[in-house]
Amino acid sequence: MATNTKPAHGALTLVEMKEFAGFSAATQRYIRRALDIGLGRRDAIRRWSRDVGEAASIRAQERMYRRLEQIREHVPDDSGLDEMEPLMGPLITITAFDLGQDRLPDFASYRFLYERLIGAAVRPWLPGAFCAAAALPHLHPERRRTLLQSISEAAATAPGWSNREPAFLPEWVDKIDVTVEG
Repeated sequence: MATNTKPAHGALTLVEMKEFAGFSAATQRYIRRALDIGLGRRDAIRRWSRDVGEAASIRAQERMYRRLEQIREHVPDDSGLDEMEPLMGPLITITAFDLGQDRLPDFASYRFLYERLIGAAVRPWLPGAFCAAAALPHLHPERRRTLLQSISEAAATAPGWSNREPAFLPEWVDKIDVTVEG
């Protein structure tokens, strides 16, 4: 008799939902907005823009995220250095943009977003891209320190990564009026 040692798909989804719920409201909002833009789910300006400044930020994010397709196409199958150049330059650039928006406060929120934007195959490359972007001079020194301290030793030195695609993809949920009678 075989025993299934893998958690059920539903259990994994719940773990991911709990992780997302642990992020601040601003981080959750930014992740949903970024996924709408990066996955082409809907008109991000109409959905997320609250003012002219936010509309400009969304347009800049849309321009930056045009590189996502190139990144997805160039995620290497192995850790060979000759394969990383077409991936890491654009990945660090987009990461630097997102970290500069000041809505992803740590590695966990960054990893959560990028696993969904790009896919599970990018996991081995995320710590390097995050550290490179977090160390760039466009960020305030205190912000750089906070970001770099947010990556755990385990995440930075992992001997391997799961190739399981994320199960939970957060989306916008409109409020509905529910009247309970009885």
